[in-house]
Amino acid sequence: MSEAQDEYSESLETEFRKLEEALLSDAVKLLAPSEPIRLTPEATVEEAVTKMVDHRRAAVVIVDSEDRLVGIFTERDVLTRVVRQRRDAARTKLGEVMTLDPETLAPDDRICYAVNRMHVAGHRSVPLVDADRRPIGIVTVNDVVKWLAEIFPEAVLNVRPGDKLKRPFQIDSG
Repeated sequence: MSEAQDEYSESLETEFRKLEEALLSDAVKLLAPSEPIRLTPEATVEEAVTKMVDHRRAAVVIVDSEDRLVGIFTERDVLTRVVRQRRDAARTKLGEVMTLDPETLAPDDRICYAVNRMHVAGHRSVPLVDADRRPIGIVTVNDVVKWLAEIFPEAVLNVRPGDKLKRPFQIDSG
């Protein structure tokens, strides 16, 4: 093995240890999850979609009269439970199409646990709740990616000569 390969292998090992340590020690609250948009089960799909688009969010949380989490309504729900079933968004109540009693995270849960739940269960948005099950945030895949970019800025921000970055504030289908 050449000296360059040894140096590269050591660098990779150091970076892997850095990631492993961060995954196992950093808490979900470090992801700075966004304040959730709260709606009631009586709100319409149209209201939810309008808020999601206006605030560039992938989900809204559904709360009861005591502000406790009872459900979540996501982009995926719009597609599978509204559009696919040809429901009228103006007349369909969130209580009819939301995901009941969604999996949640607590602020002190480790990021590795959040990544595990997102990967294993296929979630892209997970509500963050306090001890009384009141929503205090929503953790998204984008939050995790942003956190990774902060840990490894040189790997994310260094672009090969000639490569072009997409305009970051351009809204598209992603």
